[in-house]
Amino acid sequence: MTEEAPASRLGGLTEAEAADRLRAHGPNELPAARPRSLVRIAADVLSEPMLLLLVAAAFIYLLLGDLKGALALVAAVALVLGITLYQEQRTERTLHALRDLSSPRALVIRDGSARRIAGRDVVRGDIVVLSEGDRVPADASVLTATNLQVDESLLTGESVPVRKSPASAAGDEHSRVCSGTLVVSGYATARVTAIGATTELGRIGSVISGMALSRTPLQREVSVVVRVLALLGLSACLLVAVAYALARQHWIDGALAGLTMAIAMIPEEFPVILTVFLAFGAWRLSKARVLTRRLPAIETLGSTTVLCVDKTGTLTQSRMVIETVVAGSSSGEHVVDEQGPLSAQARAVVEAGLLASRPAPVDPMERAFFDLAARRCPDCQHPEWTLLREYPLSDGLLALTNVWQAAHDQPLIVASKGAPEAIARLCRLSAVQVDSMLHDVEGMARRGLRVLAVARAMYPAGALPDSPLALTFTFLGLAGLVDPVRPGVADAIQECRAAGIRVVMLTGDYPVTALAIAEEIGLEHRTEPLTGAALEALDDRALRERVRSTDVVARVVPEQKLRLVSAFRSLGDVVAMTGDGVNDAPALKAADVGIAMGARGTDVAREAAALVLVDDDFGSMVGAVRTGRHIYDNIRKAMAYVLAIHVPIAGISLIPVLFKWPLVLLPLHVVFMEMIVDPACSIAFEQEPAEADVMRRPPRDPKARLFDRRLVVRSLLQGASALAIVLAVLVGAREAGLDAQNVRTVTFTTLITTNLALIFANRSFTSTFLRGWRAPNPALWWLIGLALALLAAVLAVPTLRAVFQLAEPRWSDLVVCVAAALVAILWMEVIKLAEIRTRPQAA
Repeated sequence: MTEEAPASRLGGLTEAEAADRLRAHGPNELPAARPRSLVRIAADVLSEPMLLLLVAAAFIYLLLGDLKGALALVAAVALVLGITLYQEQRTERTLHALRDLSSPRALVIRDGSARRIAGRDVVRGDIVVLSEGDRVPADASVLTATNLQVDESLLTGESVPVRKSPASAAGDEHSRVCSGTLVVSGYATARVTAIGATTELGRIGSVISGMALSRTPLQREVSVVVRVLALLGLSACLLVAVAYALARQHWIDGALAGLTMAIAMIPEEFPVILTVFLAFGAWRLSKARVLTRRLPAIETLGSTTVLCVDKTGTLTQSRMVIETVVAGSSSGEHVVDEQGPLSAQARAVVEAGLLASRPAPVDPMERAFFDLAARRCPDCQHPEWTLLREYPLSDGLLALTNVWQAAHDQPLIVASKGAPEAIARLCRLSAVQVDSMLHDVEGMARRGLRVLAVARAMYPAGALPDSPLALTFTFLGLAGLVDPVRPGVADAIQECRAAGIRVVMLTGDYPVTALAIAEEIGLEHRTEPLTGAALEALDDRALRERVRSTDVVARVVPEQKLRLVSAFRSLGDVVAMTGDGVNDAPALKAADVGIAMGARGTDVAREAAALVLVDDDFGSMVGAVRTGRHIYDNIRKAMAYVLAIHVPIAGISLIPVLFKWPLVLLPLHVVFMEMIVDPACSIAFEQEPAEADVMRRPPRDPKARLFDRRLVVRSLLQGASALAIVLAVLVGAREAGLDAQNVRTVTFTTLITTNLALIFANRSFTSTFLRGWRAPNPALWWLIGLALALLAAVLAVPTLRAVFQLAEPRWSDLVVCVAAALVAILWMEVIKLAEIRTRPQAA
């Protein structure tokens, strides 16, 4: 049989025909990136320009003959590579474990009998059998259906099931089921019309396939700074070496001076800081069940100005609960809570709604009745009763009716639930009663509730009529159902507001429902919701102006979400978007930071996103933003410290050359300094606690540079101050008549203690040294203790003193070194306070 030949016979395809089609068209799988191997991940990590610079710097150290410096850099590369490999591979494995929707098991008719096969083996022309709880394995056209309702929220964002009918009884949209959607009630047979990439899932997935990823501004800026400083360092190396040799005719000493200058100025710490901080940040996020697919997204979170949130499954729980019951026409409204008991009238509504549901429901509305009955009305459940007949929903009557038998000698109990208009028709309500009921329905709808009406009837045992319209029903009341907001969402949105992050809710709901949800979660809306229809009528320029004041977008479709993200970005905003459905994938990819839901999200959404919330907790999103800001702050602190400490190291390496003094710092001394500087910037500052105002200040300007004028000026002032203090000790030692080794000893010791002062001064940009002293950071204290212990060993052990060409220090010299460090930190605190007073206040 060819592809076009109809598979209309009752037996469906044969196994041979299915095998031919599988070979010809491939498996029924969504287009997705294959999990990367360990070798591929390592290659990707090593191809990062910043790590290549580290390797190049190590090679330069080897050329200069500094094996220890080269080994230290190689160790740093190995550490970063190990951390990144572990994180990337763990993330890939976890995401692979989340793949559960694109290829479900399928029940198909082959060779005249039903058999269950892997979803990837379904082919076009197969006849699939669908029943309650099944995941649809491929796009298909409905052949037969009984009360078929499908949850299409992964495609449309709507949590309310959609009724499906055969093609002869409905339009094209209602006769088609799509891959990945869920059958919540009824059963059907359908012929597969599209598989894999040609399905609706695959079509939406193809929208994102051509979008390229780019490096973040922070990555580009650090790379530029590293290249510039590396060039300056190598140039200074040559100039110092030549100048020293020409001035003193000592080429060996000149090479030694140039070598020291090069080691002092090559900025290998900058790429280490950026890569290690982001890798450790991703590690911490993974412990909070937030997976990082692209490390630069962590720092981008800190500058997020707009958060586009898909309502269904993100702000809400993607399930239905009964929030309120309006019993009859005179009993008033009964708000369902966990405290007071249900009234008798409300219990009657719940019991009838329960009886009008399937015994083992999948439909979220029916499950809401079961959940409420289990918690508040256990005696409403009657497992011993027998279901005699089900009258399914039909185009003529949007109500489901069940007939139950409690005992052989008792009348039959009939319960019905459905659209209010349909139940009013069953109950034969008067015009006045209908108006009163619809008034209640409209009021509940304005509050964002889905409304079902419930009725009950008694019928003598015996033959049942063909239609429930022949029965005499009594109207019991209305049930208002809602997709509840996730716990903590309101607090998370309030925290976003305090942090200057604008939250925009995107939903497929009607505007009245969207506004009700917005008010419940505390989302400010300055204007009426922008609807999908209105958005479609706007050109790109008009849309940009409209979104300036839009906080709620209703009746939106996937392509429009992509336009919205693009509009916000064109205004200069940094956009993060959360979502879980296939409909969110294009916008997730287009956003600066795409954040997918892991528990119920699609593979397409997860692979398009930069971050994945494993447990779908919206509050984790705000925690991720907080972490992003915290990491960026610590990166700035570490960069400021590194920039500052290189000033006195380079200065003390250069000044003796200019003034024809004996060399003070030798390469080994600078390497010893690097043993403190490297762990300080890559470990101690990385673990520095967050500033108190980290979520009480506006997002940083997306165009702001990491090395802005404020950071550079502050660092250079700190470095110049440290240089002046160390230089004063050096000059004082020379004036006191100390020999070269004693001058080197006191200068080197002062440089170490002043370095520690710089670390303390840069722990916080907003609080003083004394306040920062109390902030917990065990790694810092281990580093300080280790540095002082190593310094004491170098000064006290004769062999080490000889290697470092130092003299045995006098107690008076050590007192001078400590005093110099105290002066340094006090002066740096003065600089900090002056900088704080001139800093613009947050709006």
